[in-house]
Amino acid sequence: MAQNPAQSPTGQPQVADPLTPPSGAPQGALSGIRVLDLSRILAGPWATQILGDLGADVIKIERPDSGDDTRGWGPPWMKDEQGQDSRVAAYYLCANRNKRSVTVDMASPQGQDLIRQLACASDVLVENFKVGGLARYGLDYASLRALNPRLVYCSITGFGQTGPYAERAGYDFLVQGLGGLMSVTGRPDDEPGGGPMKVGVALTDILTGLYAANAIQAALAARQHTGLGQHVDMALLDVQLACLANQAMNYLATGRSPQRLGNAHPSIVPYQDFPTADGYMILAVGNDGQFARFCQEAGRADLAVDARFSTNRARVEHRQELIPILRHLTTARTTAQWIQALESCAVPCGPINTLDQVFADEQVLARGLRIEMPHPQVGQASLVASPIRLSETPVDYRLPPPVLGAHTDDVLAEVLGLDASALAALRTAGTI
Repeated sequence: MAQNPAQSPTGQPQVADPLTPPSGAPQGALSGIRVLDLSRILAGPWATQILGDLGADVIKIERPDSGDDTRGWGPPWMKDEQGQDSRVAAYYLCANRNKRSVTVDMASPQGQDLIRQLACASDVLVENFKVGGLARYGLDYASLRALNPRLVYCSITGFGQTGPYAERAGYDFLVQGLGGLMSVTGRPDDEPGGGPMKVGVALTDILTGLYAANAIQAALAARQHTGLGQHVDMALLDVQLACLANQAMNYLATGRSPQRLGNAHPSIVPYQDFPTADGYMILAVGNDGQFARFCQEAGRADLAVDARFSTNRARVEHRQELIPILRHLTTARTTAQWIQALESCAVPCGPINTLDQVFADEQVLARGLRIEMPHPQVGQASLVASPIRLSETPVDYRLPPPVLGAHTDDVLAEVLGLDASALAALRTAGTI
């Protein structure tokens, strides 16, 4: 674990070995790792929440008075114990569990010095400022590496630290468009409602957070062998392109840009939504045997032996002929009737649930995917559980998303050894 920074003969904090947790420490998978979180909004906080859920001590640095931008991103606001709107934004709660909030004025020299000292007592630093934005504060990678060579420093930007777009600000929506995701999302132009469409959540931000958390842990593993940290350069555009997966490969293999197919799959048929007597269902046929069983259940066994439809390759080629036939068949039963019948013959299918149906689903309930945590401003906060299941070092929900500055005094006293008079002086100066 990163320890309180002792002073070296040069006056600079010395860095203790952070990989040996103290006796009796909680044994989360990342117990003993301290993360200094200078990020805000979503991609960075998503990464640091993952690290916090896995046991890391995450110190979230925020601006005095306002904090992370998402604290003000409402409505919706969480309801307090009287059922009234609080000033706690639901958005903020989605990515800030298991963190301690410390308010520091980064624009002041004293604030910059506090952050440098905290960086010297940390294993990981995560930031999502514009390229070069922290250099003027002496908080860039080169400056902090000179003080703490073991620091894993993760920068999250729209376009990375290099290249002609490096100076640009990056936003999820813009990158979904620029990076190709919207070109393959939505209905074709010649259909009602056709046109490019963004994904319903800020998926590029979230995926970048996931990649960042993986990269940080890889850098920590490498440090066990080298004794040195490194700079992790994460870009939303890089992640977006990597996550086009088979669609990117379809282009590289053919030289043709994939087209929008709505909810259909470019390489598998039938694999899309279909109308039912009372709504819609998803039919996800992955092989010829499943298609034959569906046709038998639907009373059209002849389709499975028709040369146009007997193989997946043929079904892809004759998609425009097959899909209208299947859409007519599926309207004969309700969604529930189809799901019951197709599950009994091992044909993958499912409903298209709204979120109230999702959180009432028996599997979601059985997996405990909704959790409740006490919160000082709203009483109880409902949160989405981590999907990570570790048998020996399970995720631990230790801290609710923190009130702004709730841990400032505790962290600065614990990590930097500041006493009450020093904290009072910093508060009087407006540094914290």
